[in-house]
Amino acid sequence: MRKTLVLQLLIAIVATAFLSSCNKSRDYKDSSRATGWKMNSKDGGFQYNPKAKEQETGPGLVFIEGGTFTKGKVQDDPMHDWNNSPTQQHVQSFYMDETEVTNLMYLEYLDWLKSVFPPSDENFRRIYEGALPDTLVWRNRLGYNEVMTNNYLRHPAYADYPVVGVSWIQAVEFSNWRTDRVNELILEQEGYTARNARFDVKAGETFNTETYLNAPTLTYGGKDSLTRGGKKSEGLLRKNEDSTGLFVQRKDGLLMPSYRLPTETEWEYAALGLIELRNYNVYRGRKKYPWDGQYTRSGNRRSRGDQLANFKQGDGDYGGIAGWSDDGADITAEVKSYEPNDYGLYDMAGNVAEWVADVYRPIVDDEFNDFNYYRGNVYTKNAIDKNGKVRVITADSIVYDTLSNGKIIARNLPGEILQVPVDEKETYLRTQFSESDNRDYRDGDKRSSRYFQTFGEDEEIDESKRMYNSPKHRVASDSTGTLDRQFDQSSNRTTLVNNEVRVYKGGSWRDRDYWLDPAQRRYFPQDMATDYIGFRCAMSRVGSKSKEGKRPRNK
Repeated sequence: MRKTLVLQLLIAIVATAFLSSCNKSRDYKDSSRATGWKMNSKDGGFQYNPKAKEQETGPGLVFIEGGTFTKGKVQDDPMHDWNNSPTQQHVQSFYMDETEVTNLMYLEYLDWLKSVFPPSDENFRRIYEGALPDTLVWRNRLGYNEVMTNNYLRHPAYADYPVVGVSWIQAVEFSNWRTDRVNELILEQEGYTARNARFDVKAGETFNTETYLNAPTLTYGGKDSLTRGGKKSEGLLRKNEDSTGLFVQRKDGLLMPSYRLPTETEWEYAALGLIELRNYNVYRGRKKYPWDGQYTRSGNRRSRGDQLANFKQGDGDYGGIAGWSDDGADITAEVKSYEPNDYGLYDMAGNVAEWVADVYRPIVDDEFNDFNYYRGNVYTKNAIDKNGKVRVITADSIVYDTLSNGKIIARNLPGEILQVPVDEKETYLRTQFSESDNRDYRDGDKRSSRYFQTFGEDEEIDESKRMYNSPKHRVASDSTGTLDRQFDQSSNRTTLVNNEVRVYKGGSWRDRDYWLDPAQRRYFPQDMATDYIGFRCAMSRVGSKSKEGKRPRNK
């Protein structure tokens, strides 16, 4: 018996040693497979982070494994507009907010802006005012809604309700702010930046992720005591004053990718929640709503007949008769009031419709691209000064834009890197893009209009003959702040579609069940807001398609 145990132990030791040696031969930690040089050597050479793990799920997000699906498969079309054609699309894995962004989440954003850029200071007043939701969206000429106008955003009773009155532009700015606050906390927790540095900032001294990655010494307004004030940075500095590890770099895999609005394709894919079809490896199954079945009422025994989403059930019927079979809300409902879809996402139908990133076009181009489809790319690059360094926005160099509705917003906040369009240096002889602004590509540019001719290409197309001949309202402000509104008086306009209208998806508390179909799509000006459109954020997945440790179901 003892001999058998000893023999088994020897075999185990030999096997372990053999496997260990095999793993070492394949290990990036020891030497490069390209040159044979030792990696992470104290003497120099290439430094690599062997402890880097797969991307972690950011605050508030849910992992959505990518795959193939049929986009734009509208189940019913009583409007007969058919502005969405079914196309087979593939989506990379990504993350999406579990719920819509709530009033409480947005109030945290407003509180940060107010403390860093006090509106009492005339230099920063428009930053805070430009981020405020439009609470007047609740007003109706023949309805009494002042209770929502005065209370919906700030009263604690509505804290966990989805924020509304937010334009597409404001939603994008919130996403940018959220990215910086999440990464700022990561750096502090990892010991690179000073403890509580995020609370000790003023205008022009804020943290920005891209500034930190591209010009770390300019972060926090150039305050080295904050940027390198963490315990880990102090330890590295004592070892080597010129150490390259004083700042976190993109190759370290520590910082999160950007929070952003989901693309239309991502949103529709996530809303459908086709994960239950994985068992059969199919993606053409008919699914009308984010839940199973063809009806809006629950078929479960305990909740039979109850509505599965918050929507308008009929003329004058926003919530049903009180009691059973009621959807539980007349306006918006508290997030997580209804069951999530198979991805764990709440309210992907009903409650509020949601902004997505795409510029609206009536027809999706199903021939040019079927991978991560998105219309709206405007490529930019970091502005570089005469000394070869990136240009960071300061408190004295904020640029403001006047929107079509007269609202004034900051184009960049202090601490961010100034962005400029890409030029010929980046586009020359490229095959995949030839200019900075690609919103019109194949649908809206000169070549896609019916007036295009192969000769005379250098001639400017007549404004009245553009493919999307939308009104051109102009609003400007003088030195006193007085707005000069110039409304388009032309009687020849034929559409409201242009590059400043964005897609929004999902039905809302104001909509009939027809709009609950994830394939339905509508558009709205990007600088305007309503009482029925909110938003949620997404984040790209870097690295593997699946979560670590996941295996095919046939193994």
